[in-house]
Amino acid sequence: DRILIDNRYDASPDADANKFMEPFKHRVDSIMAPIVGTTSVPLASYRPESPLSNLLSDILVWGAKPYQQQVDFAVYNIGIRAAFAKGDITVGDVVDIAPFENKICFLTLSGEKVMELFKQIASTGGEGVSGSVHLEITKQGELKKTLINNQPVDPNKQYRIATLDYLAQGNDKLEAFKSKTNVFS
Repeated sequence: DRILIDNRYDASPDADANKFMEPFKHRVDSIMAPIVGTTSVPLASYRPESPLSNLLSDILVWGAKPYQQQVDFAVYNIGIRAAFAKGDITVGDVVDIAPFENKICFLTLSGEKVMELFKQIASTGGEGVSGSVHLEITKQGELKKTLINNQPVDPNKQYRIATLDYLAQGNDKLEAFKSKTNVFS
């Protein structure tokens, strides 16, 4: 059976449970407490795009460098599970927003498939995209305008994309990713 664990248990902590957890607390805190960044504003995730979802996409672009990957843009889904409060960001905060064991994935799509991908992003109400992408989406989920690096999408060009392995499989209604080539993960 499922038991909701929320703050109601904070008012009267279970002494036996605390005693059981004590040996693990220091180890977990030592892993989760290091500060990895700060933010001057709260960062939350929402559609059609948000500072947090776009930040995570930009991090995927940044993450391409150690793999010697030159990417045109990145896509990160809005499946973000938490937000960053204003102030320090810890390892634990990062785990809270992205608790899954996703891996970064690099792939290539033709410009024609990129347009299909952007239409799918529009139909979902938006997803996180890196700063090199400009999408205009109506409230009805229709794609009105697309630019990559301030240029229209060329249907004949091959675009290198960073994303999560989960999305690269065509999940979250981003089926254009199923046409990927030159995959590196």
